[in-house]
Amino acid sequence: MEKVNIAQKFEHITEYWKPYIAAELNGQLVKLDKLKGEFVWHHHENEDEMFLVVKGRFRIEFRDRKVWLEAGEFLVVPRGVEHRPVADEEAWLLLFEPASTLNTGNVVNERTLHQLERV
Repeated sequence: MEKVNIAQKFEHITEYWKPYIAAELNGQLVKLDKLKGEFVWHHHENEDEMFLVVKGRFRIEFRDRKVWLEAGEFLVVPRGVEHRPVADEEAWLLLFEPASTLNTGNVVNERTLHQLERV
């Protein structure tokens, strides 16, 4: 057991849209990611996703609306709901989701990461 300093972990993240594993518990992963620009439209068949903004702001677009999240706020996207994260400026994000969650969900493309690194 060792404490985790989130700010120090983010110093090691240099790429956008590449989540890193910061911790594991009960089959869940705590992931850290830096966002900038648009991600792909996708959904997750079997997993809910929790997005917590550590620094900056970003929005999650749904087909019928957009939800802006500021530092200190989070949103849970239920399984099966199509969404697209978008960050106009750099945002730092903590994700909490099952270990089985693929970053691009039902979409497989050049941004799909099958194995995540630890930070």
